[in-house]
Amino acid sequence: MSNTTQIIGTSVLQAVHELRANKLRTFLSLLGITIGIFCIIAVLTVLDSMQNNIRKEMSSLGNDVIYVGRWPWMDEGGEYKWWEFWRRRSMTPVELKAVQDNVVDAQYATLCFNKGISVKHNDQELEGIGGYAVTEFFDKVQNIDIAQGRYLSSSELSGGSNAVVLGHETYVELFGATDAIGKTVSFLGRQFHVIGVLKKVGQNMAGFNFDNCVIYSYYTASALLDTRSFNNDPTLIIKVADGKNPDDVKYEVEGALRRVRKVKPGQPNDFAMNQLSQVSERLDIIFASINVIGSIIGGFSLIVGAFGIANIMFVTVKERTKQIGLKKAVGARSRSILTEFLIEAVTLCIAGGLIGIVVVLVLSLALTYGADFPVTLSLKNFSLGIGISALVGILAGFIPARTASRLNPVVAMRSH
Repeated sequence: MSNTTQIIGTSVLQAVHELRANKLRTFLSLLGITIGIFCIIAVLTVLDSMQNNIRKEMSSLGNDVIYVGRWPWMDEGGEYKWWEFWRRRSMTPVELKAVQDNVVDAQYATLCFNKGISVKHNDQELEGIGGYAVTEFFDKVQNIDIAQGRYLSSSELSGGSNAVVLGHETYVELFGATDAIGKTVSFLGRQFHVIGVLKKVGQNMAGFNFDNCVIYSYYTASALLDTRSFNNDPTLIIKVADGKNPDDVKYEVEGALRRVRKVKPGQPNDFAMNQLSQVSERLDIIFASINVIGSIIGGFSLIVGAFGIANIMFVTVKERTKQIGLKKAVGARSRSILTEFLIEAVTLCIAGGLIGIVVVLVLSLALTYGADFPVTLSLKNFSLGIGISALVGILAGFIPARTASRLNPVVAMRSH
């Protein structure tokens, strides 16, 4: 076994001995390292997971879908003038037909509005359920997966029928494990026949919660509700044809809507056009800010931890002064003493970093399986945590190690 390997092995054993012999002191000193690494790795892991989940959802929903309504999703670089947006006219079947007739590169166009409703089956009643009133092709612009039964047909959507599709959670709450197909539910003062149940999917980036919802005909809703009121603000949703540039299609849609709404040249649009890419870009900015904040918090914790490790090493040098003197008296080089104490400091820091990483792993599993939030565990982030721990160990242990390596062997052996 080489001399270097012996030094490393001895230093690691000495670090383990410190952990065992001075549990409270070591725990308090390592706490800063653990918290620091936890903050940094947890923030990186959560941000990576959120970005991966968003990219996955955007790839499934597509950035080729345009949402047109009263309200812009973002402030568009200036003040969010909600009082102006509030006065805008809602989207109607007139605008839908204008897009269908005039925008050749629009593959699908549909109209949807969400009205919070109470849904009842027998004695069971659910409140605050999303009532999505839609026209034809809504299933083409959103990911609609059927678990039982079928989706609404063209005739049911255009004819104002009383057919309805239930979200997964709505179905479970109303019917439990029994079959819902062919049975009835009531809302808005009318009976509806259940023809399908959606798969469990959760809320998507466009704001649709297809688990706690019912989907029924827009024209049925328009006979029961004022679809142009503020609370029932419909959204015009347009899917761009394959291979076409969404920006070009947005320009076509804008022209078609300005004509049908009689917006004069030079006047601003009286509608907003939104895409998921706007949300993604804004989230990237927010994620960057969170990353900086997490790194700052983690950095302060690491500084506290570094002072704790340096304190341990100074105490260790003092406790082993005679031992250091004996080693130097029998020929140990200053470089060997320096290396020995540096490795010991690095080992202590890595131990604290590993604890922080284990905590991140446990919380990641809890989020993935307990909170339905898939967490991406990255080897890159864990390697970064170990690397930072080792660097902190080197920085914190250098001065105590240098002090130990420069001890005079005679003076050291005479110390008490």
